[in-house]
Amino acid sequence: MLGGNYVNRFSIQGQSYKVIPQVKREDRLNADQLEHIYVKGSNNQLVPLSTFATLKTTTQPRSLNKFQQLNAVRIQGVIPPPVPLDKALTFLEEQAKQTLPQGFTFDYAGESRQLRVEGSKFLGTFLLSGVLIYLVLAAQFESFRDPFIILAGSVPLAISGALTFSFLGFTTLNIYSQVGLITLVGLVSKNGILIVEFANHLQERGRSKVEAVTEAAATRLRPILMTTAATVFGHLPLVFASGPGAGARNSIGIMLVSGMIIGTAFTLFVVPSIYMLVAKRHEAFEESGPSEAVLAEPAELAV
Repeated sequence: MLGGNYVNRFSIQGQSYKVIPQVKREDRLNADQLEHIYVKGSNNQLVPLSTFATLKTTTQPRSLNKFQQLNAVRIQGVIPPPVPLDKALTFLEEQAKQTLPQGFTFDYAGESRQLRVEGSKFLGTFLLSGVLIYLVLAAQFESFRDPFIILAGSVPLAISGALTFSFLGFTTLNIYSQVGLITLVGLVSKNGILIVEFANHLQERGRSKVEAVTEAAATRLRPILMTTAATVFGHLPLVFASGPGAGARNSIGIMLVSGMIIGTAFTLFVVPSIYMLVAKRHEAFEESGPSEAVLAEPAELAV
């Protein structure tokens, strides 16, 4: 009678109209007029509403929002550029545990929820990618030592170089930078593959281990620099991207560019060193000519 909601519809000449029961406007201008509204009581007698109801003024939200099927209040904030998202969420969680009453919980939406749900899986995904690359290289080289040399001599240095720029404040460790780190593992491994594969081939030709790995690093320097330069310049636009979504592209670009540059610079020196310590000796392959069969003529017996 006061809210203006319709209760039914009726049709006149093919047109449908809503049925909205309401009291007259002049009888519902203020809350005090509710006391003069009569309702049916016992014996169908009209009783004023003020005889059994009182008015009380309270403050209520205009709408009750829900999240995960629970009543929720949405809090939004802006994080200053130097502060990473993970650090801000950690501070918010500590304050919520101290402030919220018992029985209240908190949850996230958007990028914050993505970081908390998927960010915890980064370590497992990273280890799985490393194991997968190791097994593929082990099948390719038919050895368990060579993949270890490749990954140990290139991946840790590239990851450290990429994370250095994150700690310096050029980017944050978010879900996009984590994707860049996983991609970096596969990209930087090719430098070690080029050196180790060529060094093994030179040993099979009769070179010593020192000569083989030294010549392999020098010979493979040009293709390593070319592929690294192609990767760096290909991802360089992501570093200088601007506009909507620039933060995600900047994170991936900074991780890949910085990791490839630093990883390549150290790979040329670290991979040969680990190769000298871990790699096995490949014996020279000797080509033997066709064997000649010598037929001895039977000796003649002198009688």
